[in-house]
Parts: sequence; C-alpha cells; structure tokens
Amino acid sequence: MTPTDTPTSDTSPIDPAAAVRRPTGTAFTRALGVASLVGIVWLVLFGLFLSPNDASQKAGVRILYIHVPSAWLAYLAFIVTGVSSAAYLFKRTRSLTWDRIAGASAEVGVLFMGVALITGSLWGRISWGIFWTWDSRLTTTAFLFVTYIGYLAVRGLGGSHQQRARRSAIIALLAVLEVPLVHFSVKWWRPLHQQESVAEGKLSGLMLFSLFVGIVSFTLLYVWLVLHRQRVLAMEDSLDDQGLDQALAERRAEGAQV
Repeated sequence: MTPTDTPTSDTSPIDPAAAVRRPTGTAFTRALGVASLVGIVWLVLFGLFLSPNDASQKAGVRILYIHVPSAWLAYLAFIVTGVSSAAYLFKRTRSLTWDRIAGASAEVGVLFMGVALITGSLWGRISWGIFWTWDSRLTTTAFLFVTYIGYLAVRGLGGSHQQRARRSAIIALLAVLEVPLVHFSVKWWRPLHQQESVAEGKLSGLMLFSLFVGIVSFTLLYVWLVLHRQRVLAMEDSLDDQGLDQALAERRAEGAQV
C-alpha cells in the first residue's frame, strides 16, 4: 500500500491497553517468518555439513555463508533507508510511514552490519592470523556501521515526529553515499580483503548453493523484521501523540480551575 500524503501525522488513535495486546503480525508476515526459518535451517544443513571445504580457505569458507549475506543485507537496508527518507522529503509522498520504514530498516541494517563485522573478524583470524587490520574495506565498513548508529541516535532526539523525520531523512541521504564507497573499496584500493568470490567464479556447486540459500533466507528475515518494527514504531508514535494530547487537556483543565 502506498503511503498517503499527510501534513502532520498519519497515526490513528490507539487505546494504550489495546496497543500492548495488539500483535504486529499478519498471515503474510507469519509466512515470511516461517520461510526465513526454513531457509536458515537449510543454510545450517548445507553450510555446515553438506558443502565441501574450500581448497585454500578450508573450513573457514563456511563463515562466508553468513558473512556475505549479512553484508549485502546491510547494504540493502541502508539503501532502503535512503530511498524511504527521500520519499519523505518529497512533498507528494510525504508521510510518516516512510520515516518509520527508514528507521526500521536502519535498525535492522545495523544488526546485519554488526554480524558482518563479527564474522569478518573471525574469518580474518583464520585467513590472516589477526582479527582486525585497518585496510580500506574494513575501515570503511566500520565507519559505515558507526554512521548508522549515529543516525539511530539522532532519531532518538527530542522534537515532534515531523522534526525527527526531517532531520533523520537528511542524514540518511548523506549516509547512504558511503555504501558504494564500501562496496567498491576492494576494486579501488586493492586492500588485504579478498575480491568478490562469486563475481570471479571462485564458488561453485554446493558452496555456491549454500551462499544462495543464505542470501535468500536473510533477505526474508530482513523483510520480516522491518515489517514488524515499523508497525511497532507506528504504535509508539500514536501512543506518544495520545500522551501529549492528554497532557495538554490536563493542563487546560488546571488553567480553567485557577
């Protein structure tokens, strides 16, 4: 459903007690959750047990079945944040729904990027003998991770929903420019980080299939998480609006009694 244009807020009144009990899931999201769970089970089965060791990386190649999908989904999440932020700033599509999608996608993206950094460090320990080195790919990835943590911190600052959405959208449009910088760093600066194994045909058979399963299952998980999180954010916004309205009503009542 395309978000509708609204100048102020697109949240409808929600009873606080009912909001606590209201589920954020639907038949579609439940199907997504089941599909992602099945995919992860397949990933464990093929990635850990059925796929062979790599000729040079040995068993260390299995880390890539988690590392690569996590990194790609982090890229996707941050791009979605940027596109949703642009949609909010564009007058014809301005809606807080876009802002909530941007925030939810950024949160999930930070989660995936954290997994990518951890698994990348483990892979580096096996391949290079160290957990971390300040080469261009690792440095730009860490900077991207910190940038989006800062973006989430800015979203938590005070102000109205519209003020939050506007300042967050501007930051998101600047931050998303880092994504191509991180991705192409291995081509521009030839760092210690290895080149893309899939693009160069280094993976095949069950190894390639395991990576494919990881990408598909993590993508389904990403969509499932974003859908749930943006619905939670919508409830939080509505409850905040009701709390403000109640506080103003109580203040007016106090003024009338003076």
